[in-house]
Amino acid sequence: MNGGATMTGDLARSAARGALFTMGAQLARILLQLLSVVILARLLTPRDYGLLTVALVIVGIGEIFRDFGLTSASVQAPSLSTGQRDNLFWINSALGTALAGIVFLVAWPLSRASGDPELLGIVQALSAVFIFNGAATQYRAHLMRDLRFRALATADVVSAALALVAAVGAALLGAGYWALVLQQLTAGGALLILLVSYGRWRPGRYSRRHEVGGLVRFGWHLVATNLITYGSSQVDTILVAARFGAVPLGLYNRAYQLVMTPLHQIRSPLTNVALPILSRAQDDRERFNGFVSAGQLALGYSLGLPLLLVCGMAEPVVAIMLGPRWEAAVPMLRFFAFAGALTTLSFVGYWVYVSRGLSRQLLQYSLVSTGIRVVCILVGSLFGVVGIAAGFAIAPAIAWPLSILWLSRLTVLPVRALYGGALRILLVSTCGAVASWAVSGAVEPIAGDWVALGAGLLSAAAAICPLLLIPQLRRDARTLLALARLTVRRRGGA
Repeated sequence: MNGGATMTGDLARSAARGALFTMGAQLARILLQLLSVVILARLLTPRDYGLLTVALVIVGIGEIFRDFGLTSASVQAPSLSTGQRDNLFWINSALGTALAGIVFLVAWPLSRASGDPELLGIVQALSAVFIFNGAATQYRAHLMRDLRFRALATADVVSAALALVAAVGAALLGAGYWALVLQQLTAGGALLILLVSYGRWRPGRYSRRHEVGGLVRFGWHLVATNLITYGSSQVDTILVAARFGAVPLGLYNRAYQLVMTPLHQIRSPLTNVALPILSRAQDDRERFNGFVSAGQLALGYSLGLPLLLVCGMAEPVVAIMLGPRWEAAVPMLRFFAFAGALTTLSFVGYWVYVSRGLSRQLLQYSLVSTGIRVVCILVGSLFGVVGIAAGFAIAPAIAWPLSILWLSRLTVLPVRALYGGALRILLVSTCGAVASWAVSGAVEPIAGDWVALGAGLLSAAAAICPLLLIPQLRRDARTLLALARLTVRRRGGA
């Protein structure tokens, strides 16, 4: 009994401390990302960003094959021998090298088809990213399995900082879109060096004596799922590029990245924390469900609330972050912030699929959610670039309630707690967003963007505080405070 309680406490502390390191690192990365947006948006043009966006679509597809789902397969596996880890390293490295060659060759027809000769050099230079990331894959997975979140966090922050310095320096020297290319290459190379130094192992030779077939099969289902998800996520980018050109694509992309890049920078590392914890707790139903419910509350309040505040104060946010020539991105930013909040509510479902080993079922659900997204975006495209952004936001509003119901048919899940928690998060976030929108909109013409932003935040806080009189919201606050205490409690304490 005491042993079980100790195990539960150790896992909870590991999850919380991992989340602390991860969130601290990601706050630093978000700060770096915001600095990148503020500085580079004033040094570069929408066309520069539009060109890089087209190139990164190709790179993103290749990255899915390069990983081959083997990061999650390694982390999820109950046991992983040294020989299996070495074999997976060589598989990922071989995939990365092969994809680098394929993308390098694809650059010629892509450049001719797009009518933008600059894409040739951009895509060929970015092909080196596959080599870096292929070699880094199992080093990252090894650190995740060992719950070494501090090392992962440090590597992510330092590589992002070096990449930003390189990009800003190149932009100041007049490199144009090459500054953005250099940023990608520097980040990948620096991250590989750091992960290898923290990993402290050297891969041995590939050997068929160490079976990895089961891991590869698990990874293949994730590859198919990620391809479907990625393809659906790029439908909007492709439509904007094909129908409206590089400049509208640059506006669309900056609005998207302003919201989604910080969001992914938080959600992805938190997944690195959640998956090993949930995988270890999956045999204890009560403990597993408790982690899932608490995870949704932590994600929803820490991410969903700020995103809907961005939705309410989009005008001053765009003016401060991007500058006056990006004003056309305001309505798109609203829709992306709304979409980000909704996808965050259902994100714990992904954790459950992977930690339970339900990769085939995740693939099946992804087909359905992808269909919803594609239909919404295609309909929205009839109304221009802003219509595409609106379709992007409507899709998760339809899909997220379905996702929890779908998953509950496959495995034990605290359905009522997840639906109730999501509704409470939306209630709090919407009240804050409406208050911030009303006040910031009234203040901005009189006092300027910064004052409007501050007034909007204060009005949101004033609108949210009375809601704590609701008992369920007070329970949510206590849960979040308990998680916060776990993150700062010393391992040898209590």
